[in-house]
Amino acid sequence: MTVAENMTVLVARLLDLALNVYMWVIIVRALISWVNPDPYNPIVQFLHRVTEPVLGPIRRWLWGLIPAMRFGMDLSPLVVIMMIIFLQSLLISFR
Repeated sequence: MTVAENMTVLVARLLDLALNVYMWVIIVRALISWVNPDPYNPIVQFLHRVTEPVLGPIRRWLWGLIPAMRFGMDLSPLVVIMMIIFLQSLLISFR
């Protein structure tokens, strides 16, 4: 393998790792939201700061797409996780 190929594989693996960690952060945030967490807890604040820039626009898009979802469950974590899995499947070709 050439240096460029090795760098491409390295970047693909690092992106895969970052996407995997972010997926787990989203899962933890979704699980914590079920138990009414303390908004002043530093862990809850960290999870909100890290995930809201991605989940917020997806949530607004879903609410515009399906207005009845405003009073139901928040499906934005599920949509983002599906997008992460799709991106990871694209990265498989670089391994």
